[in-house]
Amino acid sequence: MIGAGSSGIAACQVLNARGIAFDCFEKGSEVGGNWRFENDNGMSSAYRSLHINTSRGLMAFATFPMPDDYPDYPDHFQIARYFDDYVDHFGLRQRIRFRTEVKSVVPVEGEWEVAVEGADGEETSERYRAVLVANGHHWDPRWPEPAFPGAEEFEGEQIHAHHYREPDVLRGKRVLVLGIGNSATDIAVEASRIADKTFLAMRRGAYVMPKYLNGKPTDEAASRVLMMMPLPVQRFVLARMLGMTAGDMTAYGLPKPDHKLLEAHPTVSAELLSRLGHGDIAVKPNIDRFSGGAGVRFVGGSEEEVDLVVYCTGYKITLPFFDDGLISAEDNRLQLYRRVVPVEHPGLYFIGFIQPLGAIMPLAEAQAEWVADLLGGRGTLPSPTEMRAEIAEADRKMRKRYLASKRHTIQVDFQPYLREIKRERKRAAQRA
Repeated sequence: MIGAGSSGIAACQVLNARGIAFDCFEKGSEVGGNWRFENDNGMSSAYRSLHINTSRGLMAFATFPMPDDYPDYPDHFQIARYFDDYVDHFGLRQRIRFRTEVKSVVPVEGEWEVAVEGADGEETSERYRAVLVANGHHWDPRWPEPAFPGAEEFEGEQIHAHHYREPDVLRGKRVLVLGIGNSATDIAVEASRIADKTFLAMRRGAYVMPKYLNGKPTDEAASRVLMMMPLPVQRFVLARMLGMTAGDMTAYGLPKPDHKLLEAHPTVSAELLSRLGHGDIAVKPNIDRFSGGAGVRFVGGSEEEVDLVVYCTGYKITLPFFDDGLISAEDNRLQLYRRVVPVEHPGLYFIGFIQPLGAIMPLAEAQAEWVADLLGGRGTLPSPTEMRAEIAEADRKMRKRYLASKRHTIQVDFQPYLREIKRERKRAAQRA
């Protein structure tokens, strides 16, 4: 097992419950991955004010509910504590080798040779019949590609959201936040309280969902029943709900979205629209170029003086322990059967390499249960030809379903994907 973040520990729990022997390697000294603030593995993108955007009940592991005294939307400190309680409850901590980095994973004679480097710098290697990859996909920042003209000469500061931690870096500055995803809206809202001026620039508009509908967390209000309905019905109902609570996005100065609701990963914010309505955040189109000194020119010709640019431009899927000739994620695309299995590499499995409309933890659990079926002989995979055909069909459906973007290459809908994995487990058992 590579990684002890939310997906890695879910897989550890499943393997442990099934009696399947495993080693888990974690680069840092604690579990939690991206949700561990200032994680010493260097891979966390959590900022101090971060809270989850899916509600507590839907985010929790199926085998270990979150505490009843947690709020609807816990912060990252509470989530990290939840993960600590999870691994301790199931006795997993002693199964994880902390401060141990996986340096390479190489196929050798039908097995996988895994080389690791411990805290003392000593390198060792061991062979395994299977490797589960759970190193996450929100840790390697993706900067604008290509860089905006004049970016190298810009006299202000430029950072990626991955490196944003404390609001003090915003205080008293003219701040430009680029993006309209969840991190971008959080940081823009935070800047609007303490910065001299806050600009929010974007290539395209988005539907900004509130965190509450009718007094309930939005994902609970939408309910599992709605999410099981046909997409046009989901879209109609959610559009009506959004219309009654927020109205037209253009009323707040945001550009009209160039896509339908649910064709892109949703932006969830309880505060952005009110901050826009109060004039505390100025909306701008995409950056055109840096115009010299601290100047930024936007598409359409307007210019502003800016002290700090925060790029909320997403992340690259990076697998540093694989040779590029073996497996890579060019343009954030991984060719995986059911988002888990690379057809050409038996014994290799990916856990948590999905971007759900909903929470990832229960889905990672479901993936791990399926993989445990395969490892324990309870199920088998279909033929390589069948798996390749399914991958091609899934890719076709994704291109039709979602807005074309590197952000949507691993997108899934929560309930449909959960059903997909459950059906696959049944078919796998029938083949065994």
